[in-house]
Amino acid sequence: MGKDTIVIREIEVQDDAQIEQVIRNCFYEFEIPLEGTAYTDPETSQMFKGYQGESNIYYVIEYDGEVCGGCGLKPLPGYENEICEIQKMYFTPKIRGKGLGRTLIQNCIKKAREFGYKKCYIESAPQLKAAIRIYEDNGFQHLESALGNTGHHACGIWMIKEL
Repeated sequence: MGKDTIVIREIEVQDDAQIEQVIRNCFYEFEIPLEGTAYTDPETSQMFKGYQGESNIYYVIEYDGEVCGGCGLKPLPGYENEICEIQKMYFTPKIRGKGLGRTLIQNCIKKAREFGYKKCYIESAPQLKAAIRIYEDNGFQHLESALGNTGHHACGIWMIKEL
């Protein structure tokens, strides 16, 4: 593979440590609360295992052989058959601004339709302005309050999209 090679693929078990580091670093960089967010999810340290259920998927972005970001989806607790949650979209600075967030969101929306979900839900932090803009550009509408039981009480942005 040459320089600037970008590969989007499903997560593999050997990606866990790298994607965990990507996720955790974003919390410090953007000053997002650690409690009540993905930072404290037990799944964050074992992402491969966390996305092996039915109707789950997690994509990673490999840039020059290094995992530099990812995004996934799984059923929303309390709405399993109807609504999925797009979650854990975090990137290192070196791959931001290349349109990869849009690509991953579109991949997740396509997969959500294939899995038979009726709606996609997203929770985010107000600090993640670029991500929120990507969600809005892809048809997500703001909600007044949270849906489901994600445990992410520190997220202040809730959005939904009809599929």
